Order: sequence, then C-alpha cells, then structure tokens
Amino acid sequence: YSSKGGMMDNRFATALVIACVLSLISTIYMAASIGTDFWYEYHTLSPAENVSEAGRSIWEEFVSEEADEKTYTDALFRCNGTVGLWRRCITVPKNSHWYSPPETDMTTNCISFSLSDQFMEKYIEPGNHNSGTDLNRTYLWRLQFLLPFVSLGLMCFGALIGLCACACRSLYPAIATGVLHFLAGLCTLGLVGCYVAGIELLHKKLPLPDDVRGEFGWSFCLACVSAPLQFMAAALFIWAARTNRKEFTLLKAYRVA
Repeated sequence: YSSKGGMMDNRFATALVIACVLSLISTIYMAASIGTDFWYEYHTLSPAENVSEAGRSIWEEFVSEEADEKTYTDALFRCNGTVGLWRRCITVPKNSHWYSPPETDMTTNCISFSLSDQFMEKYIEPGNHNSGTDLNRTYLWRLQFLLPFVSLGLMCFGALIGLCACACRSLYPAIATGVLHFLAGLCTLGLVGCYVAGIELLHKKLPLPDDVRGEFGWSFCLACVSAPLQFMAAALFIWAARTNRKEFTLLKAYRVA
C-alpha cells in the first residue's frame, strides 16, 4: 500500500505542477493584455490623406484634455486607431503641417486615459453632455477597468496561499487557491463580456464609416485565452487537494482498522 501511496503522491504533484504552470501563463497573459494597446483596432483605407486634409487639428484634438468620447473616437476611425484599457493610439504622418505634402512615413502616437477618464460618465449621445447619462456604457467601462486588476489580485493571493501550503507540507490549502483561481477566471470572463458589450454599444451610437474596418486585437485575445487557463488551474488545484485529503482519510481509517 505504501508503494501505491507513493504513486498517488506523484500524481498529485504532477497535477499541482501543471496547475502552477497554467496559473503562471494566465497571469502573464493577463498582465500583457492590461499593459498593451491592441484590444480593438480600426483599419482605415487612407489614413495619411485623412490627416493631411485636417492638418494637425486631429492630433491636437486627440491629445487635448477636453477631448470627449466622440472626438477621440472619430480620430481613431480616421487614423488607424487602436484602443487598450489604459491608452488610445492613432497613426499619423511624422510631419503633418498644412504646407507639407502627404507623407508615407507614419508614426504611432498614444495618449493615456486618466483615472478620471476611467470613471467618467458616458452619454446617450457621445460628445453631447446634455443628452443624459448612458448607465449601461458607463458601468461597462468602469467594470472593464476594475475587473482585470481584481483577477490579477485574486491569482496573486492564491499563489501566496499556495506557498503557505508548500511551507506547511499540506495539500489542503490548495482548495482555497483553486477557489481564488476560479473567481479570477469569472472576473476575466466578465471583463471580456463587458468589453465586447461596450464596443458593440459604442458602435451603435457611432457607426463605423464605410471605409473603416474594426476588429478585436491580440491584447483582447490574450484575455480570452487567460480565462480558460484560470479555470483549468482551479480545477486541478481543487481536484488534487480534495482527492488527496479523501485518500488520506481512507488511509487513516485503514490503519485504525
């Protein structure tokens, strides 16, 4: 029976190693998705011509502290824009003075969303402050900002509990690690859902021009992949802890008998 017990221990150890690897990968993916600017991408047929027509006004309005949602969204449409959770970017010619000919040498410039921008109200008609608050889009935007940090925090706390479990040489605390990873997966799934819903609602208010194509970017895909990895890690942590405790209880009963 001792050899069988040793085999079981190896099985649990393998499950925990796989769960830790999945947890690490999902954490890296989530951190990368938060820190990059390619959640949604707009592809414009002729961004250089669009910018040269309006001179530097597009960029100046885009970076202005007073730029509202409609202003910067129109710039994103016209200038091959990309949007992340923290920043928005457009692609413009390096020299866009009105007296200069259109250039093919392009550069990407970005501006960060301030903390107040993240919690700012969204309006029923973007750019029109008198149209009233759009509660759906307002809370979807706030949730997509908060949920990834909650997800990362839960995974880090779960990792801390896992280290304590290793120090105590017990698998049972791994149940808590699994539960925290499951909750993190729910937060990541909620983040993805909120972002998709927010983009769809925005495009109903501000439809894409005929010469602009929009698509979800690779930063968004990283978050989508992170969620199932968190769920798989959670399942392995919980399975290893519960099964090991059950077999330990049976072993004690056998020895007593």
